[in-house]
Amino acid sequence: MEYDVVIGLEVHVQLKSESKMFCSCANEYGAEPNTNVCPICLGYPGVLPVPNIKMIQKTALAGMMIDCDVAKFSKFDRKSYFYPDQAKNYQITQADLPICLEGKIDISGKGLSGKDLPTKSIGVERIHMEEDVAKSTHFGNCTGVDFNRAGTPLMEIVSHPDMNSADEVYAYLTNLKQAMQYAGISDCDAEKGQIRCDVNISLKPKGAEKLGTKTEIKNLNSFRNAHASVEFEIKRQTKVLNEGGEIYQETRGWNAEKNHTYIMRVKESANDYRYFPEPDLLPVTFTDADLEEIRKEMPERPAERYNRYINELELPEYDAGVLTSEKAMSDYFDACVAAGAEAKATANWIMSELLRELNEANQTIADCKVKAEDLAKLLGLIAKKTINGKIAKKVFAEMFASGNDPEAIVKEKGLVQVTDKSAIEAFVDQAIEANPGPVEQYKEGKPNVDKFFVGQVMKLSRGKANPAMVIEMIKEKLG
Repeated sequence: MEYDVVIGLEVHVQLKSESKMFCSCANEYGAEPNTNVCPICLGYPGVLPVPNIKMIQKTALAGMMIDCDVAKFSKFDRKSYFYPDQAKNYQITQADLPICLEGKIDISGKGLSGKDLPTKSIGVERIHMEEDVAKSTHFGNCTGVDFNRAGTPLMEIVSHPDMNSADEVYAYLTNLKQAMQYAGISDCDAEKGQIRCDVNISLKPKGAEKLGTKTEIKNLNSFRNAHASVEFEIKRQTKVLNEGGEIYQETRGWNAEKNHTYIMRVKESANDYRYFPEPDLLPVTFTDADLEEIRKEMPERPAERYNRYINELELPEYDAGVLTSEKAMSDYFDACVAAGAEAKATANWIMSELLRELNEANQTIADCKVKAEDLAKLLGLIAKKTINGKIAKKVFAEMFASGNDPEAIVKEKGLVQVTDKSAIEAFVDQAIEANPGPVEQYKEGKPNVDKFFVGQVMKLSRGKANPAMVIEMIKEKLG
């Protein structure tokens, strides 16, 4: 039997903040365990939370980035559950009145599997604020709990069940991450746990109205794991249903090493959490003026920048997609163009030389020693024919290693391109005189002999001869 796949996501995004959500403890990744803590985030009796207003405003901005309606009135609630990562035995969150409602994220292009994705909008049901829980680390026969993460400002972004494949899940997560990074809401570093997701997935007979029983795959810490777990779960549920079995509402984990999901627990219902309004916090209210001030902070959104690159800078769609995939890289490109570099040449150098060097050095663009203005200078040297492309790559490698100015490197190493006609003619004559055999082959019309002579001239000139002038002169000399 054929089935329709129905998928919704709950994505947890840590907000970029120097302090926690309800206390003044530092929000610092990598600190010694249980050092950034206080009576509030340790859940001591009688303490009172104080909300981080900037994080509430950031959550409203996050909603605006994905076309949500921002509520003028919302409130915090208590979600009760007993687990070692929540010292006070409840989590401050939002239940029935979240800050943001009904947004969307558009997806298109190619999926991770290489298949074309249908262009569609994935609905976002809500964004609500909450505090993150402590981090549990499981050892051989015990578990350690680090409360440094407890109380970190956290958004839960809940989609509608509008996705139908693993590729759509991956595209949704990628575009959501872009929106949050562009607005400075979160770095979304999955390795640091700043973005995590739960997948709700069900199957129903093709064309049926009634949804199937959903299964939740919990705490996926990378987009690739989300993609792989969905693909596995579709196959697992299809097999169970085709064999006459039943799908149960349950929470499953993902084992990346064995590439399968596994049962964790029977899924709790909302009643199990005993939500009720947080008595120690006032409701959150926004005026029209408040929302207008937040809206002024909205940057150019990823899709808007993508369209600008295509329509105004005339970049190919592929280039625009690569450049806008990471805000830091897109900002770097914009800075190069603002410094006078030609857009397409800049895109080519960033996507080839810069990304190659960064990958080999295992660095991000934030670590790069090559300033955008210096890359623009290098491209200017090529455009003015001061150096050729081959020499430019050597200069760029030196720039990447040292961060030095390209003009200074060219001057210091004597790399200025030879464009003097008499000097190039001398190199060409020398190459022809030293290679009578290839001269005869050229005259007999054998292919690629001219490339041999170009290589000889470039070797004699130590790569500094103007290639276009060399080719022209070889053809002229050899007829």
